[in-house]
Amino acid sequence: MVVIRLARGGNKHRPYFSIVAADSRARRDGRFIEKLGFFNPVAAEGVEAVRINSERVAHWTSVGAQVSPAVKKLIKNNA
Repeated sequence: MVVIRLARGGNKHRPYFSIVAADSRARRDGRFIEKLGFFNPVAAEGVEAVRINSERVAHWTSVGAQVSPAVKKLIKNNA
């Protein structure tokens, strides 16, 4: 099953998350199918903190991908 979820990157105490479509059996930060956006929780003011390619998210959900609760929240807050 394909899942749309967050993959963590960045340094210690400076997280940076990629929003990816990945096989549910793959590790959190491991192999993914496609990068769909990013989320930077420690972005400075005036800097873009979230970008989501909503067309690709809609495509993946239309073919049966599940959206994780964290990503669902980000999509809801940015819509």
